[in-house]
Amino acid sequence: MENFDWTSFTKKIAIKAKLSDIYNAWTIADELEKWFLEKVSFFDTNQKPIDKDQNVAEATTYDWLWYLYKDSMKGKIISANGKDELQFTFEGTCLVDIKLSETNGYTLVELRQHNIPTDDYSKQYIRLGCSNGWGFYLTNLKSVYEGGLDLRNKDINLEPMINN
Repeated sequence: MENFDWTSFTKKIAIKAKLSDIYNAWTIADELEKWFLEKVSFFDTNQKPIDKDQNVAEATTYDWLWYLYKDSMKGKIISANGKDELQFTFEGTCLVDIKLSETNGYTLVELRQHNIPTDDYSKQYIRLGCSNGWGFYLTNLKSVYEGGLDLRNKDINLEPMINN
């Protein structure tokens, strides 16, 4: 583990969907709720709510809530180019970069989470935990946009699992 990078990781997935649909999946509240979160709220620079069917822009803030978890995550959209790139804060000071491209009828999604602190808590819960979490959620993004099946566990009677 001596040369292990605790400060960042990258995940990639190919999705048979239009690039514009996948960009919207990351930048429209209603779309994020289809594959990632239970409740998404975005706010403009004056802290006024953004309509749930509108794309977010740079300097938008968010309040996200997952199924089966009480605590929401607050953060900020650092950049959104309206086409194929997005960056947002995540887990405090971490950054997540989303880059989309097209090849052979697929939209390639590249997610890079970086700026991860190197204290023991961050190593375990952010570096390792988020890497596993993003693996599932990117798979769910593919599932929802290719076939419509949402793989998330939403049953409060079941303990947290790999799919929530």
